[in-house]
Amino acid sequence: MNEDRLSKYYSLSTEVVQARKLGLPLVALESAVITHGLPHPANLDMARDVETAVRSHAAVPATIALFGGKIHIGLSGADLDMLATAQQPRKVSRRDLSLTLARQEVGGTTVAATLFAAHAAGIQVFSTGGIGGVHRGAPHDVSADLPELAVRPLVVVCAGAKAILDLPATLEVLETNGVPVVGYQTDEFPAFYSQTSGLPVNLRLDTPDEAADLAEAHWGLGLTSAILVVQPPPPEVSLPADRIEAVIQRALADAARQGIHGAAVTPFLLGKVSALTKGASLRTNLALLRHNAILAAQIAGALAKRKRKII
Repeated sequence: MNEDRLSKYYSLSTEVVQARKLGLPLVALESAVITHGLPHPANLDMARDVETAVRSHAAVPATIALFGGKIHIGLSGADLDMLATAQQPRKVSRRDLSLTLARQEVGGTTVAATLFAAHAAGIQVFSTGGIGGVHRGAPHDVSADLPELAVRPLVVVCAGAKAILDLPATLEVLETNGVPVVGYQTDEFPAFYSQTSGLPVNLRLDTPDEAADLAEAHWGLGLTSAILVVQPPPPEVSLPADRIEAVIQRALADAARQGIHGAAVTPFLLGKVSALTKGASLRTNLALLRHNAILAAQIAGALAKRKRKII
């Protein structure tokens, strides 16, 4: 991105600036999970834990959020506290970036907005829980995450798409948009809470170096999409697919009865699933966020080593 634009609309933390100068591995992290995904203080504990996981694997965390009329890349402890307790923060997708900046609102970035901002800052690896996708029973309700993945050349580490979505349709849209879906130590697309979905991935890779090799080849060809690296949740917290599907069906029925629609559907369903599983789905979510952050740090490290060799 143009450096003038970067300096005008973005605020990079000292740690992120230093990492960019020295070629250290960086991992972008979203913030909608802090502002909208979890209650306080679980959201703050999660944010700290994920950043610690990235640092413990020799990478620099770059949590992205909006406040004070800037897109902040890399947050202080005080910034995380503020986000975790903000009153009526905006959930920021790509369409909301300019509005949130102009109004100087506090905003947590979704996958789509985080991809946009991370790419602007030259970050190549992004860790999240699960991407958005095509909604069940609403094939025209497609998350902004999917078209953004088609045009942002980052490695995105996740546990697949949120299980409340139409997973086969989501994979079809990713294929249409040229986004490789790579299983990390798995041949199946994970279903977020569950290790398996019965859906195949395009390719299986078993080491961070293999993921870095793929990224180099993909972008070296001039392809500009993201590479989606999916890994199952840790087995000790994974939930049986049939059990979670039954819970999702109950949550969908509740949403229909209550007339929940539009942007309110996803948070409603996730909250219902957590309640119906007596918090088990939340424990899975927290564990996979940390699990994904560790893999992202390892892949970022592998890519950074390649850059140093070229230099």
